[in-house]
Amino acid sequence: MSAHAEAHSNDHHGGEHPPAIYLSSRVPQTILGMLLFIGSEMMLFGAFFAALFFVRVVNEAPHWPPAGSHLPIFVAGMNTIVLVTSSFTMHWSLSSIKKNDRVGMQAGLVLTLLMGITFVVTQAREYSRIGFAPGDSAFATTFFGLTGLHGLHVIIGLLLLAAATARAFRGHFSPEHHHGLEIPGIYWHFVDVMWIIVFITVYII
Repeated sequence: MSAHAEAHSNDHHGGEHPPAIYLSSRVPQTILGMLLFIGSEMMLFGAFFAALFFVRVVNEAPHWPPAGSHLPIFVAGMNTIVLVTSSFTMHWSLSSIKKNDRVGMQAGLVLTLLMGITFVVTQAREYSRIGFAPGDSAFATTFFGLTGLHGLHVIIGLLLLAAATARAFRGHFSPEHHHGLEIPGIYWHFVDVMWIIVFITVYII
């Protein structure tokens, strides 16, 4: 076969079966995509944090939060413990499936879901009893904006976990294939870490 004919044959073969896409990153595409998404979400939260600090600087209030805006620190603290604990149960779930422990995986997911729901319900009750509304002051606006933004992310995380839990009970995950569990887990850890920052910034500092 001539060189020209061989080249033509290779081109034809390559046209039918294109080579695999070159991946420059050692991080799987799904995980990399979630990490990039989390990066964008951190910038969104950063804007809300900037608004909160701006309000504090402009008002020059000797006490924070301003008078008439009492925050239930104890309740929020207990809620923080619940959410942080849910990160450990999420980690337990992922570690279990890597060891082919399906019962541990399912139990970890169910516990994570229950604690996430507890957090949202407690946050809603806090809103109903907090004694001020979003339009009462600049502080109230930033408080509800920041905590509400995080609450929305918790709800999204719960939806992802609910889908992962349904798949877990249907036997979709294995030690070799568990991206459908790992991706929601990364997002859930992000939600938990972000709440710690929100709690310290809004309720403590």
